[in-house]
Amino acid sequence: MTKTVLITGASRGLGAALAEALAPTHHIIAVAKTTGALEELDDRITAKGGSATLAPMDITNADAMATLCRGIFDRWNGLDLWCHTAIHAAPLAPADHIDSKDFSKSVTANIAATSKLITYISPLLGQSGHAVFFEDAQAGTKFFGSYGATKAAQIALAKSWQAETANTGPKVSILSPPPMPTATRARFYPGENRTGLTTPAKAAADILAQL
Repeated sequence: MTKTVLITGASRGLGAALAEALAPTHHIIAVAKTTGALEELDDRITAKGGSATLAPMDITNADAMATLCRGIFDRWNGLDLWCHTAIHAAPLAPADHIDSKDFSKSVTANIAATSKLITYISPLLGQSGHAVFFEDAQAGTKFFGSYGATKAAQIALAKSWQAETANTGPKVSILSPPPMPTATRARFYPGENRTGLTTPAKAAADILAQL
């Protein structure tokens, strides 16, 4: 039976690269807000002989995520793997000039949505499934207040879940990918020489080797 993987944040960057790398062995359930990018991903997966279910949804919409997870249960009876790459990258700003709307959006997308997703997806993974989160240690870095604080909180949630399920499952992994030439990084480092950065495809291959 074909294994299933849910990738939240699948349209670009590491999420898309993981989807393509897993396509030969898994049915890809791809979640992202950008429909066009998901359709392009689907074309690349099909070209590799794989299959995908596209879910053009916002992870902050709890009702949509609940409906998606119910649909996954009804169709596949669960999940083998969940890779959570979705993140909101708020603009860089001094801590005393952080825009309240940007910070609120960061909290909603990076913390609240992650907590809700863990609640919904844990039963789908059961004892034998595997959840993977990706650390980006920017907490305390100047100008990274919104992103650094909420990304650190997201990983703190994942670490608690990891500790709680160590003996019972599902397995929870927290990995630290190398710097990649993604749209998120471009927001933080505009004009950076990207030639020395690790491609998302190479990072995905290395991640799967670790898993």
